[in-house]
Amino acid sequence: MSTVPTPLRDTADDIDGRVLETRLISLGREDFARDVWGRTPLLTRGAGDFSDLFSAASVDELISRRGLRTPFLRVAKDGATAPESSFTSSGGVGASVADQLDDTALWRSFADGSTLVLQALQRTWEPITEFATRLGTELGHPVQANAYITPPQNRGFDDHYDVHDVFVLQITGTKRWILHEPVHPDPLRDEPWTEHRAAVASAARGEAYIDTVLEPGDVLYLPRGWLHAAEAQGAVSIHLTLGVHTWTRHALAEQLAQSALELLREDPEMRRSLPLGADGPGAELAVVRRRLAAAIAESDPTPLFHRTRRGQARPAPLGPLAQLGALDGLGPGTVVRLREALEARLEGRRLATRVGWLEFPETDLPSVVRILDGGTRLAGELGLPFVERLLRAGVLVPAEP
Repeated sequence: MSTVPTPLRDTADDIDGRVLETRLISLGREDFARDVWGRTPLLTRGAGDFSDLFSAASVDELISRRGLRTPFLRVAKDGATAPESSFTSSGGVGASVADQLDDTALWRSFADGSTLVLQALQRTWEPITEFATRLGTELGHPVQANAYITPPQNRGFDDHYDVHDVFVLQITGTKRWILHEPVHPDPLRDEPWTEHRAAVASAARGEAYIDTVLEPGDVLYLPRGWLHAAEAQGAVSIHLTLGVHTWTRHALAEQLAQSALELLREDPEMRRSLPLGADGPGAELAVVRRRLAAAIAESDPTPLFHRTRRGQARPAPLGPLAQLGALDGLGPGTVVRLREALEARLEGRRLATRVGWLEFPETDLPSVVRILDGGTRLAGELGLPFVERLLRAGVLVPAEP
């Protein structure tokens, strides 16, 4: 049996499940990758109707009925963020958690011109959970989702840049977006715009690269580092921001260096103490450089890359009662499928996933390959003990026949 890792063929890879080309851009995937991705903004007019993802009713339900806590919401006005204590309170009897959202306080803040920011919607709103999962699988980079609800003629944040790429989906109302070219191209995740505050303010006073109004159904793609500010027009504006936390060459270099350092731990020469009385690296530096270069040439950061990537997102939701029902009724005719967004890979005899890893005997490897190929499978085809083990592990889930 080959030991080459087998990637998960998630349903988001199926043509019918793709969302980038069908819902966000008018370009083909190859054109977008070559000419736009990470390079320049892209405005797509009338990309589609996003009411299946989010709406004004979604905002009201999340704020008033879901018992959300911080940090799932923040409040901003004129570039300043309000303290959490100003819009949270206890949940009352049976739910006395001090930081639940206070819908009355939030209403008053919103009526006074504040922008409400619902954060991490990929964790709290099911339609967006599925959408963000599919987009992240297509792009190969994790995706988060925030919603910005801005009163008429107000802006929540001053000119700034993000350290991740974004797709802006206008849901309701209209919003004017003003974009300027980067002052610090391709910022890393630990290089926020506040480190370049003066340069950002200066650039924002110059001629805009794009000055446009987004209407419902429009999509704006912004690479990280591009300066932007947005202001609602004559009505309440709701837009979704899909933040794409891009992997970079720098991040890969960090993992390569980490892998090399792990190799050097096993090198007796590298564990030696520096000479007595050493007040600097001196001649030792040449030895370290030589051995570090050799370790880098020998290192393979791929396992660490996939391990880190698996930890950056969550698998598709799993219902414990449905899972128990599948176990209780398990038989040859039970239909199962691989849980989505597991980032599953077969490495030798080990299946690595976001919910842990499992080691298999050689006799089970053909069944592992079958489930990685996607689609639904009969438990009798895979083997009942095999299916039971993966149902208990949360790797397989029941499927409709």
